[in-house]
Formats: sequence, C-alpha cells, structure tokens
Amino acid sequence: MPQIQVNVVIPARYGSTRLPGKPLVSLAGRPMIQRVYERAKLAKRVNRVIVATDDDRILKAVEAFGGEARMTRADHRTGTERVAEVAAHVEGDVFVNVQGDEPLLDPAAVDRAVDALLEEPRAGVATVATPIKSPADIMDPNVCKVVLDFEENALYFSRAPIPWVRDSAGKVQVRHLKHLGLYVFERDALLEYPTLPQGELERIEQLEQLRWLENGWKIRVAEVEHDAISVDVAEDVAKVEKLLRT
Repeated sequence: MPQIQVNVVIPARYGSTRLPGKPLVSLAGRPMIQRVYERAKLAKRVNRVIVATDDDRILKAVEAFGGEARMTRADHRTGTERVAEVAAHVEGDVFVNVQGDEPLLDPAAVDRAVDALLEEPRAGVATVATPIKSPADIMDPNVCKVVLDFEENALYFSRAPIPWVRDSAGKVQVRHLKHLGLYVFERDALLEYPTLPQGELERIEQLEQLRWLENGWKIRVAEVEHDAISVDVAEDVAKVEKLLRT
C-alpha cells in the first residue's frame, strides 16, 4: 500500500472583524498561530503543516518559529477556498483544514477525521462533531449543529436547534451534536470546491460546508469527545491562557 500524504493547512487571515490580527494574539507567551501549528504537528497521521495567509506579518511570524507558511490571495470567501489554493501547488493525497483560532486543538481529532475519510471511499469530505452537553448551546446560533444518517454521513448543518423536539411534553431522548470546524478532504474534492456554485442554504445559514451538501457531496462525520475552544473575541484570550497553564 502506498503511503498516504496528509497535509494540514491552517487558514490565517489578519483582518478579523471581531479581533483584528487574531493569529498573532499572544497566548501565554506565544502567538496563537504557533499554538495551533504545534498542536497540529502532534497528529500521528499528519506529514506536513502549512499556514495559508494573506498577510506578510503572519508569514514572518510563522517563519520566525520555524514553521512553514504560504501567501495566498486576499479575496477568498472561505477558509476552504484558501486551503484549496495551497493544495493546487502542493503535493498530497489528503488535506486537513484546521481552524487558525483553536490553540487547544486535539491532535487525536485530526487523526480521527482522517481515518473517517479513508474508511468511506464514497465520501470526499470528512469532519468531526461532539455531543452537546450544555442546553444553552442547543439554542445558540453561534453553535453549529449537525444531524446524521444511518451511515454517519451529514444530512444537514444548521445554526438552528436540529433536531427540533416537537413533543416537548413527552420524554424524548435526543442527542444534539455540535459540529467542529475541522475538515478533511481528498485532493480532487478540495480542488473542485472553489468551482462549486454557492447555494441558497449556504448564503442563508452562512455555513460553508453546506456548499458540499447542496452540490450532492457526502460528508462523513466522526464523533469525538473533545470540544473545540476557539478564540473569537478579546475576552476569550484570558480563558484560553488559563487552560494553557493548567
């Protein structure tokens, strides 16, 4: 069996609306992008990690800690499109899109998602989800939910509480799954993504993964226990630094 080349690509855009310069925010003495990079390198399935950025400051910061970075266009609509630009110029069989704002990334989740993709030849995309433990998260539109078919493929992703429990008076056992923004792609599938038309559901929900479903692709979903903790606003920095020191 030939060796599968797995590359992690971390999209890192400087112009975040809620936290400008987010990839360079210091977390316990290191820029956030370095924290994410080092966690991704710990995944056993991964051969190479590349930061994809649109800003020279991020490029220089990555090179300063010995990482690999590439400049990409500034006009990409999604992180996946930025990853696809890198994939067009880098050899590899499987590409992993790791969010650049998750300094507590679980390397095992990366490996689990890669395995899920390789186990299902019909799927060109895989991702991960975790059971929602807080009832408030079910109603939170900032928490993306996913529902699956019998074969662990995604039926739909939504900011709404899916599935909706209609018979609230009865005792219904429901598992709500939180979608984590970690994606694994076969190379050909990833390169096709920027050419796919954007559908109404993606525009309404503002969830890029819906483009795959609207265009008839299967998305394999692997369940993990570790929940993602991202840095979205300045208030999140202190929370993450506290976790990094424990």
